[in-house]
Amino acid sequence: MYEGLIESAEQESTGVSRRNFIKTAAVVGASVLAVQAVGRTEAHAAEDAKKEAKAASAAAAGGGAKKLSDVLKVAREKMYPRCRVCPECDGVACSGEVPGMGGIDSGKAFRNNLQALAKYDLNMRTFHDVKKPDTSLTLFGATLSMPILSGITGGVTYNMGLGGKVSEEEYAEGIIGGCVLAGTLGFAADGIGDPLSVYETRLKTVAKYRGHAVAQIKPRTQAEIIERIRLIEKAGAPFFAIDIDSAGRAARALPGKTVEPKTLKQLAEIVKSTKLPFLIKGVMTPEEAAMALEVGAAGIVVSNHGGRVMDHTPGTAQVLPAIADKVKGRMVILADGGVRYGADVLKMLALGANAVLVGRPLVRGSVGGGAEGVALMLKKMRDELVVAMTLTGTADVKKASRNILV
Repeated sequence: MYEGLIESAEQESTGVSRRNFIKTAAVVGASVLAVQAVGRTEAHAAEDAKKEAKAASAAAAGGGAKKLSDVLKVAREKMYPRCRVCPECDGVACSGEVPGMGGIDSGKAFRNNLQALAKYDLNMRTFHDVKKPDTSLTLFGATLSMPILSGITGGVTYNMGLGGKVSEEEYAEGIIGGCVLAGTLGFAADGIGDPLSVYETRLKTVAKYRGHAVAQIKPRTQAEIIERIRLIEKAGAPFFAIDIDSAGRAARALPGKTVEPKTLKQLAEIVKSTKLPFLIKGVMTPEEAAMALEVGAAGIVVSNHGGRVMDHTPGTAQVLPAIADKVKGRMVILADGGVRYGADVLKMLALGANAVLVGRPLVRGSVGGGAEGVALMLKKMRDELVVAMTLTGTADVKKASRNILV
């Protein structure tokens, strides 16, 4: 269903009209969201699905049929010089540009993410019966069309240099609305320098796509975290994450506020404070993965924060196998860092992740094309994933094996 929506956007040579594209988007969006509504209480499911379908239709109608090249061109025009939208997003041109889109200090941690993935190749196999690989999975009750979620990104002014060009609301709508169109989940971000009012604005988008969007919280004081958890609960997110790796950014906290590392006792308090599944983002060692399991976290995100918090950290693909060996099957493992293509997604799955988060590519999608731009980027990555699965004999993303890696 989703493929048809995006393919219609690319068939300009056949004379597909903007009206037909919008109509198709409305039908497909409604179908995807109606399916995902199954399992909620009867009292709210139908009404929620209608609201979400209308929101998806409106997002698709935002700019008419686009091509990914158009989206990237607009993103470059809006983000330059804060982001050059390089043909290969490798962290070289933007080294040290934090705040910004680069890696911190020398930028090595950013580059390590890509280099760690590049060390793995895929064994090509064609003697098998895998013709239609299954890219779907269920994550904390949410059914996803692909094992790809949005990364946790925000800061349209201080990170992206978009003051006056794209608002926080428009950016969040692009990320989350585009993920909904693609049949997956988008994150609303909590910025270190953002007051509670800004966070509440972003959560309005989460509430709009109730059950189909998630949120993150910075490692603030316990009281501030609990306050934000209550807002997330009201917004209807199926789970939330705290990026513990942001603890190194204390200098950017507002006066009187703080971001901080957390003790096991504090993490256990957060787990006990809510019935929502809680993911700890920023886990880079098997030992801390085991600790996260011990305190009751539902999952972890293997991440070095895109190389933006500490220089010279290893790439996530380098540390992921040992972490998976320690906790895989007992908690959800997500991973980010340098994922640019569908083949990268498959590599991360084979190394032990249940799904991946994609940051910078979807930033470009949202800035350059709103929800439609994000959906196009996800469509591209899913198509690449299907090809990689077919040519490695991987029938199901839930069963990716390390023996497909060289």
